[in-house]
Amino acid sequence: MMGLLVGVAAGYVLGTRAGRARYEQISKTAKAVAASPVTKKAIEVGRQKLSDSLSPQPKLEPMKPIDETTTIMIPRDQLKK
Repeated sequence: MMGLLVGVAAGYVLGTRAGRARYEQISKTAKAVAASPVTKKAIEVGRQKLSDSLSPQPKLEPMKPIDETTTIMIPRDQLKK
């Protein structure tokens, strides 16, 4: 608990020394980075990769069709390359 209080006190002192202008500059930069299309795309890609890695459903790949209406699907990890 004492470490937390020391950390808060140090943050307060350093924050007041930096001043309001520096706070505004940091805040403006953080908001610009968060609103950036590049950042949004990186987050989207990361979420998709995480979702894919956690999905219990295997990724299915089509094999040769038996006829015009029937296609066999197998899990991607069982494909012979």
